[in-house]
Amino acid sequence: MGKAGDGTLAWLRDRNRQRVVAVLRTQGRISQADIARATGLSRTTVSTVVGELKDLGLVSDVDGRGSQPRGGRPGVQLILQDPEQVVAGIDFGHSHVSVALADLAHNVLGEQRRDLDVSHQAALALDTAAGLFLELIGELGVDRRLVIGAGIGIPGPVDLGRGQAGSATILPGWVGLRIASEMTERLGVPAAIENDANLGALAELTWGAGRDCTNFAYIKAATGIGAGIVIDGKLLRGATGTAGEIGHTTLDEAGPLCYCGNRGCLETVASGPAIVQLVGRLDGENLTLSRIVELASDGDLRCRRAISDAGREIGVAVAGLCNLINPERVIIGGLLSRTGEVLLRPLRESIRRHAVQAAAESVDVRAAVFVERAELLGSLALALQSSRERIPVK
Repeated sequence: MGKAGDGTLAWLRDRNRQRVVAVLRTQGRISQADIARATGLSRTTVSTVVGELKDLGLVSDVDGRGSQPRGGRPGVQLILQDPEQVVAGIDFGHSHVSVALADLAHNVLGEQRRDLDVSHQAALALDTAAGLFLELIGELGVDRRLVIGAGIGIPGPVDLGRGQAGSATILPGWVGLRIASEMTERLGVPAAIENDANLGALAELTWGAGRDCTNFAYIKAATGIGAGIVIDGKLLRGATGTAGEIGHTTLDEAGPLCYCGNRGCLETVASGPAIVQLVGRLDGENLTLSRIVELASDGDLRCRRAISDAGREIGVAVAGLCNLINPERVIIGGLLSRTGEVLLRPLRESIRRHAVQAAAESVDVRAAVFVERAELLGSLALALQSSRERIPVK
């Protein structure tokens, strides 16, 4: 066997195996043809590698005819055959902590959730996540030594270089806390961290509306507004991890002050708090965003108009995104996506009006598959991608 990187045939064979395994770990289940496209390897090379992995008992066939949102894909797909190794996903919402476990074939094995004031109680939230993790592996009978990595999601910008929350305004109790390091210490496995919009994008890429495309923008429209951008099947994070902060696109320089310090940001007119303030009280009831979404879905004209106006403003910002990256799809997630065409129709109209014609005509705007569980599933997808453990491929 040659040394790593020496260019020998043995090294190249091992490297090709690792590339195929990495795609299987990311995609969960995928055809040989799609592995070839994702890795850049020839179909003959992929077929040879897959045959070797099958001989080792590391890969098996599954019937994938019903697993894709579009037709035309081969009925036989491949999955990693390693039911013992698992990853953990942790979602820190503003008012809850959720934990889940999944195997390398992307099967979600179990979930736990606890309500908690996460924004102001960082240490308690971290301890709670660790406790839920232990409860879950005990409940499922999983050996802790078989957990190979964890993904973490927080509701706001992430400073990837430091592994910290990037906004003291959104998570005031988390300032200066090295979240990934803290969870690594508590769980005893490597932990990676991402913001909620990026995790939503990973969830849709892995299991949802982005599974059959490699270039898309995921927009989380809820209390805040953020974007997860996928280019050639990979997250675009930017130099410091803040790519996709579409909620702070300036729409009106003389507009209302945003918590970020600027004026007229998208979030000042289209976020959850802005919608709640616009609708105000209804029949003496102080409305929450969830209630407004429910009323809009039931036909209330006032709530429908507020969400429609928000969709129009979001569409202006998304049009700029379409001009920059020309995505094949825009996936709208978050709580506001529950209103369907009430939000999507004006959003599409704004894209058609403000984006260049070629980008506007080609982009497919649709609702996300996941809403409540998007961040939790995304944290599992992040763990699957980020794990530094290697299954034996020699």
